[in-house]
Amino acid sequence: MIKRFALGSVIIMALTAVSVATAALLELDADLDPFRRGALEVSEDILPDVEPGKPRTILVLGSDRRFGDKKAGIPPRSDSMLVVRLDPAKRATAVMSIPRDLKVTVPGHGRKRINTAYGTGGPQLAAKAVKGMGIEVNHIVNVNFGGFQRAINRLGCVYADVDRRYFNDNRPPVASKENYATINLKPGYQRLCGGDSLDYVRFRHLDDDFVRAARQQDFLRQLKAQVGIGQLWGDRRELLNIFGKYTQTDIARGSNAKILGFIKLVIEASKNPIAEVRFPAGEESSDGGLEVSSTELARTIRRFEAVRGKRTPSTRKRPKRIKTPKKGALASGLTLAKREGEDHVLGIATKMRGLDVYFPKARVSRGGYARDSPVSYTIKDRGGSKHRAYRIVLSHGDNGQYYGVQGVAWSDPPILKNPTDRVRMRTRTYQRYFDGKRIRLIAWKGPKAWYWVSNTLSQKLSNAQMMDIARSLQRIGE
Repeated sequence: MIKRFALGSVIIMALTAVSVATAALLELDADLDPFRRGALEVSEDILPDVEPGKPRTILVLGSDRRFGDKKAGIPPRSDSMLVVRLDPAKRATAVMSIPRDLKVTVPGHGRKRINTAYGTGGPQLAAKAVKGMGIEVNHIVNVNFGGFQRAINRLGCVYADVDRRYFNDNRPPVASKENYATINLKPGYQRLCGGDSLDYVRFRHLDDDFVRAARQQDFLRQLKAQVGIGQLWGDRRELLNIFGKYTQTDIARGSNAKILGFIKLVIEASKNPIAEVRFPAGEESSDGGLEVSSTELARTIRRFEAVRGKRTPSTRKRPKRIKTPKKGALASGLTLAKREGEDHVLGIATKMRGLDVYFPKARVSRGGYARDSPVSYTIKDRGGSKHRAYRIVLSHGDNGQYYGVQGVAWSDPPILKNPTDRVRMRTRTYQRYFDGKRIRLIAWKGPKAWYWVSNTLSQKLSNAQMMDIARSLQRIGE
């Protein structure tokens, strides 16, 4: 959930790309009034000042206070915790989710789960606990769920590639009697607005913290790709009103010069891709917490601080040709299951008009087709035009890890902007989208529609597997 307000930082920083002009200072000063209402007082020993132009790390906290909690005396909890490192010189914005069940030393309270620091001492103690792990913290952004929903709606919602069916109505109650947030989302590329987007990123029923963190970071990436600086600047007053009402940040207590310096840093960083640093799995402690060795923790923090983006190759060049594997040869871990695939999509293939249905002949050996698959539906673009679409969902075999095949009769879905490269195999030209060294998504254009294969949230499929699954897509009877 926090992902959007890691972009909430971008909302503020994106206040103006023209703020370099002295004349803009007067207008900016008026714009910042609602932003300053959310000023968070934090002592300098917790958040020391940073020299202009230097990289900064933001701790983004999502409050889990629900309706009625305050009246009942239930303290707020840090439902999500994210660190974002802004360093334009590295050509990438580093993002790392910290598991809420991670066992750390909470100053003054001993070794506890890190999310208890927020409930015990608020954002300040949470920042101290994160710094105790060895992570530099320069700023705090504390987000309330209400602001998340309103900001998403104000930005016109977000098109998201939903990997599977998300459903929970708390019936029957789970053994622990803990009620998770209710949700009912079908799989497939779709437009998510306030309530649905919040349900999607918060979902944790039957998921672990690592899958949840990957989903949140994926949502942030898709949001960042769809929201431009111009849109944020044009709607800055209302967005800042939302930000000031539903967030707290130490950034708001700075002078205009300091805020402008931070804005310029974020504007520069917002041009770069997001690089996710995954937290190590660790081991479960006797009380259900997560224990990570100091050696592994230090190694992970070094990776976070050293993130460096790659120069994106031009996609205008002629696609490079990849050697086609021998007939029948598949990447390790895949199996041919043509009949199973045909049977799976037969029901929707006969109903789809204007959209050919392609299914994968190859799938992960130890996985299979999900129960809530396939689905056929209609998606609207921002202009209101309708497009036929379908989604096939397959399980990778690991908990919470699903990959899928999407088809949509839409000439320019937002998800397919800015491919990393293009490659040619047999008669198809594929657009590939990488996260680091892994292919996150691979797409190709048919006569009337786009088709793509989405990796799992944690990118469990290897590049060879992604390529072979995409290559195996075909229509019934071919």
